[in-house]
Amino acid sequence: MDFDQARSEALRLEEQLRALQEAYYSRDELLATDAEYDALLAQLQELEERFPELRGEDSPTQMVGFGTATLFSPVVHAQRMFSLDNVFNQDEMNAWVGKIDTAHPGSSYLCELKIDGLALNLRYESGVLVSAATRGDGITGEDVTENVRHVPSIPHTLAGTRHPALVEVRGEVFFSLADFEALNARQASLGDKVFANPRNAASGTLRQKGEGKKEAQRESMIQRLGALSMIVHGMGAWEDPPVTTHSGVYGVLEAWGLPTSPEVTVVEGASGVWDYISRFAQKRHELSYEIDGVVVKVDRFDTQRQLGETSRAPRWAIAYKYPPEQVTTRLLDIVVSVGRTGRATPYAVLEPVRVAGSEVERATLHNQ
Repeated sequence: MDFDQARSEALRLEEQLRALQEAYYSRDELLATDAEYDALLAQLQELEERFPELRGEDSPTQMVGFGTATLFSPVVHAQRMFSLDNVFNQDEMNAWVGKIDTAHPGSSYLCELKIDGLALNLRYESGVLVSAATRGDGITGEDVTENVRHVPSIPHTLAGTRHPALVEVRGEVFFSLADFEALNARQASLGDKVFANPRNAASGTLRQKGEGKKEAQRESMIQRLGALSMIVHGMGAWEDPPVTTHSGVYGVLEAWGLPTSPEVTVVEGASGVWDYISRFAQKRHELSYEIDGVVVKVDRFDTQRQLGETSRAPRWAIAYKYPPEQVTTRLLDIVVSVGRTGRATPYAVLEPVRVAGSEVERATLHNQ
């Protein structure tokens, strides 16, 4: 491939990726699976590595999210929120750990589950929640504070005493699998839009406006918000934290009454990291919520600072993505459910098949 061909292909990939980003971040529409999106991004990254002059500052490989939608007021994060770079196999994971170990011998790694939800930034001032914002473009997010106040696992006031004047807490908002299934069943019965996956449902639920809704609609909205959960996984702005490691932060966050994951583990070396990834490759189907991988972070803050970050992601953290599970079954029938509003939702009746720990007999179809 010569440069002109590479440029043409890069422009095509950029246009396709931006369309997918705009649909997901601005309209909560899922036009491609995670695996399909990651494959397109990987193709563009490969082209930019071969032809560095193709890599512009506004390339999807260099950007976080897709800017801030206009439905909500903008909130500027006190400290930037990054995305994560991905690896997809053991060789890539080992290479990443090996590079860190060579530059910083004796490093420990914090491993945690990558919950498939919506990234959120909570700002507490002297222990009181003053704002909650989506990640947005990493610099500016959407103000969803009023909606977040209805999420039961997010404290309005931190437990304990002597809280910092300002601290940003980052985490993921998500639906459990049971709550997601109940939500979609209710949506279908009302003739409303059903969601493609729990992450799409969490985003659509948190990023909705209550103004102008009828009382029954608002009650339904609050009910949906009340079914959301959050797990925190780090911090943003925090002047002079009392700990020196990422794992130490979790102890502080838990003491403040914030919801942390019980599956966080600190390991040594590539073998320790891969043992954790392998352990959850099957165990993930037993979890009550959906994950799509494992996040690995260098544990010590001083090493994190030395490694720094790119315009898009920290160099001290990486996401391992599990391959999407695929199964084959037989289509038995197609039925159409019509809600009270007249909206028709087609369903596939399937020969029962086990997927991601659940037995699936029906699947929502899309007529577009």
